[in-house]
Amino acid sequence: MKKRAIGLIPVRLNSSRLFRKALLEIDRIPLVVHTYKRACLSKKLEDVFICTDSKEISDIAKKFDCKVIKTGKNLTGTDRISEASMKIKDKYDLYVDVQGDEPLVDPKHIDKVVSWHLKNIRFDIVVPSLKSKNIDTPHIVKIVKSKKKVLYFSRSLVPYGFKKTNNYYLKHLSVISFKPSALEKFKQLPQSPLEKIEGVELMRALENDMLIGTFNLEGSSFSVDTKDDFLKAVKFMNLDKIKYKY
Repeated sequence: MKKRAIGLIPVRLNSSRLFRKALLEIDRIPLVVHTYKRACLSKKLEDVFICTDSKEISDIAKKFDCKVIKTGKNLTGTDRISEASMKIKDKYDLYVDVQGDEPLVDPKHIDKVVSWHLKNIRFDIVVPSLKSKNIDTPHIVKIVKSKKKVLYFSRSLVPYGFKKTNNYYLKHLSVISFKPSALEKFKQLPQSPLEKIEGVELMRALENDMLIGTFNLEGSSFSVDTKDDFLKAVKFMNLDKIKYKY
């Protein structure tokens, strides 16, 4: 039987670092709508929904023919998609969180995440990583891993080059695949100590012994967290070819 995957895009209006960023326009299209349209180009996702508690986001998204699931207010994006998954009648083998502040997300990256998770289904959650040298900012989450398993997430530069120069870091990519049981369990867990310290919600899963897998992806990706990020996204969108497909 064919395995099924669905894309869920968690988004809120009152973002703390860049006000109302979900609705900032690039080429007259709101940022979150870019994310939705690109996720819809994935060959592995059967369906895609924007998950939000904001009526304004919901109304604007629907004007652009985006499917929306209304949620309550949630602590994190993962909590939000967990709630949304309970409202979907059909059952899926994987629920893929495509974070709403990734207007340049590559549909092929989404496909690779789904394919890798299906081949490594022992993992509760899968978060791909990108090699990068220049990520000395707390806005980018770094991954420390063994061969396939995530050991830690941090906003600091880790691993620290104390005895040997670290030539690159692993950047957390904002396409995250969950088994249904993982989403269910995550929603029931209270915020964990390291989650609160790092401000990284997936630490909650690690601190409760959930298995998180990772693999390296090639290419580039970034989330829009600041005004500089937004200006960078506008510049990159001018050179982007995927936008002509939607």
